[in-house]
Amino acid sequence: MKLNHKKCVCGKTKDTNGNCDGSHANKYSFVKSISYVLVTLIALLSLQSFLSPHIDTIMVKESQIAWKGFKVTGSHEGNISLKSGRLEFNHGNLVGGSFVMDMQTIVCTDLSGDSKDQLEGHLKSSDFFGAETHPTSSLTFQTVSRINDNSYIVIAEVTIKGKTENIEFTTTINANKAHGTLKIDRTKFDIKYGSGNFFDGLGDNMIYDEFELTIDINF
Repeated sequence: MKLNHKKCVCGKTKDTNGNCDGSHANKYSFVKSISYVLVTLIALLSLQSFLSPHIDTIMVKESQIAWKGFKVTGSHEGNISLKSGRLEFNHGNLVGGSFVMDMQTIVCTDLSGDSKDQLEGHLKSSDFFGAETHPTSSLTFQTVSRINDNSYIVIAEVTIKGKTENIEFTTTINANKAHGTLKIDRTKFDIKYGSGNFFDGLGDNMIYDEFELTIDINF
């Protein structure tokens, strides 16, 4: 005897009692489950990629290091170019980093003409950074302590003119930008020219020992 199966409105076969056999519903449920698993897997992989330890290379041309030196009669300021750099992250937190500065690129931005040329030449001379003998200076993170979501205390090794000293500073991270200001005692790196702690009778020619580096990094 041949059974006369009826159809659902969806076009699928009904049983002899007029009930949907459920084959299309089961197929839809299976496809939906597979889609959910795939979406979840993609989301987990994306999150894992963000949270996994990774290193970001610093975009040196889009980054800037500004210096400022102080003397009795005022101050001078300018820029130093980055040669290379990187920041290290683990689970979204800053954990390390290093920068190399090109000391032969020191420029003064608050002077012009002969005065500018003379100061830049003096800063590159052996009286100060000795750029010909020591063409680079570096900063390498030793420890990083998180303050809050965006701020960290960093203890780093600074190497200038072949001498290395530890320095502590605070840096903030927002999106793909990092910012920090360092105060460095130049005399610890054998840069004693014009220092009142080493020379007497300097008067208005005295230059203060500490200078500032303001670092703005894009990565």
